[in-house]
Amino acid sequence: MKHPPLLQAKNLKYSFNETGTSTHVLNDVSIELFPGEITSIVGPSGCGKSTLLYLLGLLDRPDSGEISLNEKDVLKCDDKKRTILRNHKLGFVFQFHFLIKELSVLDNVALPMRKAGKSKTASYEKARDVLGKLGLLDKSNRFPHKLSGGEQQRVAIARAIINSPSLILADEPTGNLDTENSKKVHSVLSKLAIEENISVLIVTHNLELAQSCDRVIKMRDGRIIE
Repeated sequence: MKHPPLLQAKNLKYSFNETGTSTHVLNDVSIELFPGEITSIVGPSGCGKSTLLYLLGLLDRPDSGEISLNEKDVLKCDDKKRTILRNHKLGFVFQFHFLIKELSVLDNVALPMRKAGKSKTASYEKARDVLGKLGLLDKSNRFPHKLSGGEQQRVAIARAIINSPSLILADEPTGNLDTENSKKVHSVLSKLAIEENISVLIVTHNLELAQSCDRVIKMRDGRIIE
């Protein structure tokens, strides 16, 4: 029996205005994401993939539509509540890892817990645990520039999951990686989905990566086509 959706979005519409002209980016997009499942979204550049991910990640608001997380309407939440939800329920991984170069790997991964008010001891303990799961514990005291591209992206994934999110949103997470490291990143995300019962949504141009996911959603011209 399938679990109810972790996240459900219905009839999302979004447009932006530039020099007095309104451009429709999303048109009546609906999507469901389930725990323990890794889903990919593919489509040509400009079709609305990343915009949809940002809306689902509560980084922006749609013009209309509904978004619920654990069956709770998140669009009615004020900005403070949305920030709390992002910090505790969502993890983000981007094409560029955005690691802080002045901080060690351990400090980079522990940072979200520290920002959430957890103690240094608890944050470091959890960071070491997460790094161990991703095969990076021996890199804890290194700085990002001393790591390979694949290792840096795995550190970014560690940082994304340290607060035990229900959903990971990944925007072109293998965009700067070679084939071998792309496979490693996908393997890490798949393992997390299964073992931690996390829902993972990947926006990608990498068709091989997309097809290795549990479900592939195709977009074109601001709509889901299948």
